[in-house]
Amino acid sequence: MVEKPDIDTLMAGPLGAWLREQEVARETAKQKTKRRRFNGLLAAIPVFAIIWVFLPMDMDTKFWVSGAIVLAIFAWAEIPKRQAVRKVKIGINEALAGALGFAYEHDCDASQAFSLCETHRLVPNYDRSSFEDRWSGMLGGLPFAVHEAKLEERRGSGKNRRWVTVFRGVIMQVGFDRKFHGTTVLAEDRAHSGFFGGRKDSVTLGGQQLDHVEMVHPEFEDAFDIYSNDQVEARYLIHPAYVERLIALENAYQGEDIRTLFHQGDLVVALKARNMFESGSIEASDDRARIVQTIDQFARLAELAAVLNERSEVPPSA
Repeated sequence: MVEKPDIDTLMAGPLGAWLREQEVARETAKQKTKRRRFNGLLAAIPVFAIIWVFLPMDMDTKFWVSGAIVLAIFAWAEIPKRQAVRKVKIGINEALAGALGFAYEHDCDASQAFSLCETHRLVPNYDRSSFEDRWSGMLGGLPFAVHEAKLEERRGSGKNRRWVTVFRGVIMQVGFDRKFHGTTVLAEDRAHSGFFGGRKDSVTLGGQQLDHVEMVHPEFEDAFDIYSNDQVEARYLIHPAYVERLIALENAYQGEDIRTLFHQGDLVVALKARNMFESGSIEASDDRARIVQTIDQFARLAELAAVLNERSEVPPSA
């Protein structure tokens, strides 16, 4: 398990001193944003006049164009604040990672775990993706890595064309304490449905045929489906005690679609969640609360990895 760093110790040490240095930079960023907003709107006045007085547009188009200009001005004005918040966030998370014995990267690419989630359909189809906040290290003597992923799909057409978020959450990979050699996927109920809506008896994922595994547990069957290329190993990995644990975790995360993959000795988890690890703020007064929140979020994920990896006192049935 991860031992949470003491917030008072952190704030009394180098992190607290560095955050005090950032107070001036954050105040400067806020003033820059105010000036940009004022100057941008002032410069846009003659543009609005041309649009509303001289251009032969219908009213809806004029409103749409004017609104787009205002949004662009406000987005441009917010850049100094976003840069300041990003710098504070990275500084805090790097300090937390050091205190936890982990490495932290704000900017990261798609991980091997994410690629496995794609090929085994643990995440939905998407048109664009972004990744950030990668934490990695050893957890209970096993390799552990987690990062955030945001997946979006382009929908609609014309003026209604927009980006829709189809997945926001964490992708986690942890070495598994029990040895296994096959591939087992635990997905949401009816994730793999046939033409008439019934559950498929087998699916091809990651280039392998995986067959449905029956689990004699009514509550589990209502929430999850299991597919594996080794029925005996699947029941060894996901035995009755593990099922109870997983259902409890699903409820604890308020039904946020926990999906897991057992592959080549590792456990991969895709979990829907709101934006996490946002320890940075433009307001210095928010630092302490955001640090505590980030520590709790990371510790909660580490606990999830550890609990999913626990050996059961009940011997697994084959």
